[in-house]
Amino acid sequence: MRFSFAIIMRVLGIDPGTMVTGYGVVDDINGKLSHVTHGTIEGKRKDSFPDRLKLIFDGLNKVIEEYKPDYIALEGVFYGKSVKSAIKVGEARGIAILCAASADIPMAEYAPTVVKRAVVGVGSAKKGQVGEMVKVILALSEVPEKYDASDALAIAICHCHRSKSVI
Repeated sequence: MRFSFAIIMRVLGIDPGTMVTGYGVVDDINGKLSHVTHGTIEGKRKDSFPDRLKLIFDGLNKVIEEYKPDYIALEGVFYGKSVKSAIKVGEARGIAILCAASADIPMAEYAPTVVKRAVVGVGSAKKGQVGEMVKVILALSEVPEKYDASDALAIAICHCHRSKSVI
């Protein structure tokens, strides 16, 4: 008698930003990746910085509650911008880390070049290339409208690929 067991892993990828935070949920079922959902949490310029952080916190907690990921994958710090920008993005990352810790969900961080290499094969890939490969890998009918969402899906895909090499 032969039994087959499905190994399912649900990953929430997060591309943190203070104006726009992207999220994407991917299921890995025995190595086959499938799209669950994606979107953005967007603040307004007129919103105070604390209000934008609260919006991110509330939005990510809602996604976590609704989709119940097994893992959360987060983009690491990108140093190419100004110090002020890096600090603000770091604060948004802190909110995402807090959401993962509060929900007792294991978290991993990946450098942007690692994500691009995992999805496109080249660490210097452009955002459009990442979006196109996300579309192909997840068999989407079109590239997600916002780069933040396609980047979040790419982060989730990266975690699915990388976790296999660790297990």
